Amino acid sequence: MTAQADGPLLSVEELSVSFRTAAGETDVVRDLSFELPRGGSLGIVGESGSGKSMTSLAVMGLLPKGGTKRGTIRFDGIDLGTYSERQMRSFRGDRAAMIFQDPLSSLNPYYRVGTQIVEAYRSHRAGVSRREARRVAIEALERVHIHDAASRVDHYPHQFSGGMRQRIMIAMALAMEPELIIADEPTTALDVTVQAQILDLLAEVQSSTGASLILITHDLAVVSEVTENIIVMKEGEMVEHGTTEGIFCGPRNDYTRRLLDAVPRIDDVIGTMRTTDTIATMPGDDR
Repeated sequence: MTAQADGPLLSVEELSVSFRTAAGETDVVRDLSFELPRGGSLGIVGESGSGKSMTSLAVMGLLPKGGTKRGTIRFDGIDLGTYSERQMRSFRGDRAAMIFQDPLSSLNPYYRVGTQIVEAYRSHRAGVSRREARRVAIEALERVHIHDAASRVDHYPHQFSGGMRQRIMIAMALAMEPELIIADEPTTALDVTVQAQILDLLAEVQSSTGASLILITHDLAVVSEVTENIIVMKEGEMVEHGTTEGIFCGPRNDYTRRLLDAVPRIDDVIGTMRTTDTIATMPGDDR
C-alpha cells in the first residue's frame, strides 16, 4: 500500500462500540470522532470504564467477543471496515502495533524473548531468515536500552523485571517499524521511577521513528509530557479534546478539572513541606 502524503494517518468518525447484555444493547463508546496526524501524539484519558481501551481495541480490530462497532475508522485514507481478517492481521503487524498494560501476560513464559520477537517478525516478513530476524530482535532490544542485548535476547520473560518486560514489548513493536503505536496503560503496576523511564522511552521512540502515538491512561500526569493532544473520556463519550497545554492551562469541562485536581503538583508538595517545617519549628504554647 502506498502512503498518502496528505491527510491524517488515522481518522475516527462517529465510532460507537456496544455489547449485548441481559438488559439489552449497551454502548461503551458513543459517537467518538478524532484525527491523528502523521507523526502526532494523542493521549486518551479517563477512568476505568470510560471507553478509552475499547476505542483502541476497535482501531486494531481486536474487540472482545460480542462487541460490535459502528462508525468509520480510516487509516491512511483507507476504511479499515473494508479489510478482511487476513488484511487486518497484516495491518496489525506491518503498520500498527499495540503495547498492552500487562507484559507478563502478553509474553509467553515458555519461550525466550528473542524467539518471540523473531517469530512475530518472520510472520510478517516473508522470506526473512531466522538469522536475519534474530539480528533485528537484538537491534530492537538495544533501541529500548536493554544492556547486553545479544546475550539477554536468549533469556525468558521471568528473568526480566516488570519495567524490562515492558521494554521488550516496545521492542517487539519497534521491530516491525509501525506507523502507529498504541500504548494501553503501559505504566500500570510499575513504580514511579520506572514509569518515568517507560514514558521517556515512548517519547524517544515516537520522536526517533516518526511513528504516530496513542497513549491510553487514567492519569493525566502520564500524558502531560508525552502527547501533544488529549481526549478526555467519561462513560463512553468524549467530554473534552484539545492540546495538552490548553487542557492543563484552561480545562473547560468539570470532569477534566477534577482529573487535573488529582494530579500532584510540585508547588503543592513544596507548600506542604514548608507548612510542615513551620509547624515543626514553632515554639511551644506556654499557656
